[in-house]
Amino acid sequence: MAVLALDTSAAVAVALVDPDGARLAARAADERRRHAESLAPLVAAVLDDAGLDRTALTAVAVGTGPAPFTGLRVGLVTARTLALALGVDVLGVPSLDVLAVQAVADLGLGPGDEVLVATDARRKEVYWARYAVVAHEGPHGVPVVETLAGPNVAKAADVAAARLGAPADGRLVVVGEGAAQYADVLPPDDDGPLVPDATVLARVALARRTAGADLPTEPLYLRRPDVQVPAATSRLVPATGSPA
Repeated sequence: MAVLALDTSAAVAVALVDPDGARLAARAADERRRHAESLAPLVAAVLDDAGLDRTALTAVAVGTGPAPFTGLRVGLVTARTLALALGVDVLGVPSLDVLAVQAVADLGLGPGDEVLVATDARRKEVYWARYAVVAHEGPHGVPVVETLAGPNVAKAADVAAARLGAPADGRLVVVGEGAAQYADVLPPDDDGPLVPDATVLARVALARRTAGADLPTEPLYLRRPDVQVPAATSRLVPATGSPA
């Protein structure tokens, strides 16, 4: 009995947890353009590390982004296909939510504090969302956060200009690779997480399912893919007859 979690919103991260959220195995690969080649071997590796086969899976959790089109699609298609083949649930969790929950746990945040998550969106932009900390420890020991703004995509400087400062009764921390990349305008907390942890993803999915939350697996792309099918053009029909 185990839950498999996958996230391909940044690097490739895979984990197995038991029904209570305890980690059984985890692997990650810092691959940003070879998600498809890396994901299947990592899934096989964590199952082998835990001494389990696919029939032991009771659910598959997957990060839904936001992230660039191709990498995110690899994780979502893999999770949906595996869940369908095994006849188990597939549970979607926004990858920015996972980073916010990690930040609460890693930095000892509590009610009154807020988290601004910024990840790399390329094109000199970041994917971002801002969260309020509801509880440092909720069901299954998982921190509870509430989205205040986002998710959205924007220039890092524009996000910084709209931050509105720290909350009145707490502190604001900034985390994620996007913040690290644009530290001149979005200085990140030194000890904050950079990329989603698949173990945390699994725990968040389990806690939200227990709470009866909807866990859709639609991808959060936030903008159109870089490569698009060109629009149809009208066909030119040569004129008949001889030129005047």
